[in-house]
Amino acid sequence: MVKEKIKMTPNLMISACLAGINCVYDGTNKLDPVLAGLYKSGQAIVFCPEVSGGLKIPHAPSEIVGGDGFAVLKRRAKVLSKDGRDVTSFFIKGAEKVLALAKKCKIKKAILKSKSPSCGCGLVFDGTFSKKLVSGYGVTAALLKNNGIEVVSDTQETDK
Repeated sequence: MVKEKIKMTPNLMISACLAGINCVYDGTNKLDPVLAGLYKSGQAIVFCPEVSGGLKIPHAPSEIVGGDGFAVLKRRAKVLSKDGRDVTSFFIKGAEKVLALAKKCKIKKAILKSKSPSCGCGLVFDGTFSKKLVSGYGVTAALLKNNGIEVVSDTQETDK
């Protein structure tokens, strides 16, 4: 009898920067060894909505102005780079690509990088580039949440 390999499809997504991929706006990463281990062992897939949306690495830091990711999705807020460029379309496009991947892979949960204008869960920067945090979600986090995918921050206690 021949044993067949059954490929397990992960049902977890992780922000790529947390897996050690250099995709943060400044070309660095935010390595979390536990999360990187989940990715390396095939238990999770990774994504970077900013790269998927077409932003080059490195690029100027960005923040949501006028609300959070939910407001951006409703076109009531914008994502602006520190140099004043409107980068909203990149963030929306990236979020849509991440959602498509999540649906294709039947993802149930996403562990996202805290404070990010894409991935922030619960707290994001306030749009003044003063490092002040406000309650809210990033664009990708909001879109995933709107589509029934559980989103948690890398700083939340969770059963990773």
